[in-house]
This record gives sequence, structure tokens and C-alpha cells, in this order.
Amino acid sequence: MTLQQLKYVVAVADKGTISKASKELFVSQPSLTNAIRELEKEMNISIFNRTNKGTVVSQEGEKFLRYARQVLEQASLLESAFKGNVKQKKSFCVSTQHYSFAVNAFVDLIKKYGEDEYDFSLRETETYEVIDDVAKMKSELGIVYLNSFNEKALGKIFKSNNLKFTELFTANPHIFVSTSNPLANKKSVKMKDLAPYPYLSYEQGEHNSFYYSEEIFSIEERLKNIRVTDRATLFNLLIGLNGYTVCSGVIDSSLNGENIVSIPLDKEGVMRVGILTHNDIIQSEMAQYYISSLSKYINVE
Repeated sequence: MTLQQLKYVVAVADKGTISKASKELFVSQPSLTNAIRELEKEMNISIFNRTNKGTVVSQEGEKFLRYARQVLEQASLLESAFKGNVKQKKSFCVSTQHYSFAVNAFVDLIKKYGEDEYDFSLRETETYEVIDDVAKMKSELGIVYLNSFNEKALGKIFKSNNLKFTELFTANPHIFVSTSNPLANKKSVKMKDLAPYPYLSYEQGEHNSFYYSEEIFSIEERLKNIRVTDRATLFNLLIGLNGYTVCSGVIDSSLNGENIVSIPLDKEGVMRVGILTHNDIIQSEMAQYYISSLSKYINVE
């Protein structure tokens, strides 16, 4: 087994096909295929299942890839420490639900560690994908929330994937609305006040379970529902349709706009927003800095 082979299998897993990985690695497809097959033979496992639709990571391959990513990361650290003449490209990835404070902290991270060359990723994505990215070690950190409704179900998923949830802050429920919304000047709102307005939430794809919802009180019946996939669309619809979304109350006018306001929602329940990490990974310096930077942006109004 060589580091080169490990780089090959990780690239194929990330790109999804042999052809895309070969272009990324500047290696011919036959050479890449042979190297992976030799590794599979040596380790006596099938890392990938070959299907008509492409190359799919097997169940045992997922476990192998977790360790492969760790080995490659440690190898990179060794080169950085002892090959003084070799400048390593810094890399870091965080997956998160749709939070403005996650973006702000990411900007701080790049300002701190971004040099001539770097490869950083911020994935605002579905809840399932956040968990999966950290479980498969594609991302060093994840940002999700727990509450009394989803904690038991998600806690089991965390445990089965050897993940740890560390609370950042607890927030009472709020809503986001536009400044032109008739509710905008209220000091607080009740659920019945929201009935005439469209409810906006984030689409969770194939895993659109209530437990994966990014919004608390997801099981509440609402007459008007709109699901979106990104934060910009959600805020545009808040303004254009006088809609609302249920949230933590953390707002940043520089990202969300001056015409979005946060209003307390008069309903029992709290959101425990926190960091998701893998128990088999020691946090890097960049991960620690990112977490510390988050604290600057999580003041709840």
C-alpha cells in the first residue's frame, strides 16, 4: 500500500467516477484502475462497487476511506514539518446548515491562513450531508442544531458514526421577516400571527424527514409552505412574498441585508447549535481557530 494509491481512491470517491479522477490526477484511466485494483487485492476488500451507473463506494470502502483520509492528512503534516523547502497548500473544509455566522467565521479563517495557495471549502448543505461529510471525514467540522424533538434521533446517528456534538450556544426561537412585513415592528409574535404568511424552509432532498429539518417546530401544520435550497433564495422570498422562516435569531445585516429583521417567537422550545466532529480526528489548528472565530458572531438578538 502506498500514499499514491490512497490518493487515488480518495480522488475517485470524491469525484464519483474513474474518468473524472484521472483528469484531476493527470493519470490515465487504465493506470488508475490498475492501482486501485492492486490496493483492493492487497487489502482483501472491495473499496468500490462497479455498476452501470459508475463507481460507488462500498460499505467497507467507506470505512477504509476514513482511515485513508487520516493517513494522507498526517503525511501532509509530516512534509510540512520536515520538508522546509516544500510549501504545502493549506486545506480545510467545514459543512454547515444555513447560518450566516458560519460564513463570517470562514472569512476570518481565510484572512488568517489564506496564503498564495490554499484549498478551503464551505459547504452550506442539507442536514444529512453535514453529518455524512463529517462521518466520512470529508469535512473536519460540521455545524448543526439539536432540540428536544430531533435530539434522540440524531443522537443515535451521531453515535453510530462515532461523532461528537459540542454545543456552541442555546437560542430561543425567532422568525426572520422583511422590514416591509406587517409583523416587522412587533416585539414578539405568536404562531397564530404567522398563519396568513408563507412559511419558508430548507429542502432536505431525499432525507426530508422532520428530524433533519433546519427549522424547529417542523411538524407544525402550515397552510402555505415553500421549500428552497439556498439562503439567498430564502431571503429574496422573505422580501418578495412577505414570508417568514423560523430560526435561531442570529442575524448579520452585511450578509442577510438591512431589510431582514429577527423577531422573538412566543413558543416554548430552544435550539442548541453546535459543532459536530469525528472522534477519530484530532482538531487541526485551523479548526480550532474557526471554532473560536464563531464566538464573535453568535450574539442572539
